[in-house]
Amino acid sequence: MALSKRIMRETARLEKNSISGIIAVPMSNNPRHFRITIDGPSDSAYEGGKFHLELFLPGEYPMVPPQVRFLTNIYHPNVDALGRICLDILKDKWSPALQIDKVCLSLQLLLSAPNPDDPLDNKIADHWKKNEKAANDTAKAWVKKYAKVEVHPFLL
Repeated sequence: MALSKRIMRETARLEKNSISGIIAVPMSNNPRHFRITIDGPSDSAYEGGKFHLELFLPGEYPMVPPQVRFLTNIYHPNVDALGRICLDILKDKWSPALQIDKVCLSLQLLLSAPNPDDPLDNKIADHWKKNEKAANDTAKAWVKKYAKVEVHPFLL
């Protein structure tokens, strides 16, 4: 399937206009499949971590949202054990006006501000609501354990 002009423009924009703390690169064997690395935002439990994700643009894109998941294990109420993400713009709040760079920025913001009131992992959300400091400490421990790898093995 040929790439749409929109996907080619978005890819060129990502290469030309880098976003602080975010790298998004299409896979050489499939330009609809992107490797993403997001630096953990400062002043968050994820500070100092490198989070690897994959983003896939379905054939119906931009009428449907991209499929995105974390490859790096993360202790976060809006991410489940399989890396799936609960983020409104990836579901019912998607708009064709949104683009890959805005999705990446939204993911970075989700790391800054976990939302335990709209969880994907209820156990982590309950921990966050009952003892936010302990939940943040667990998140920091997971950063040290899982998010210090510069390049995820899947992305090599």
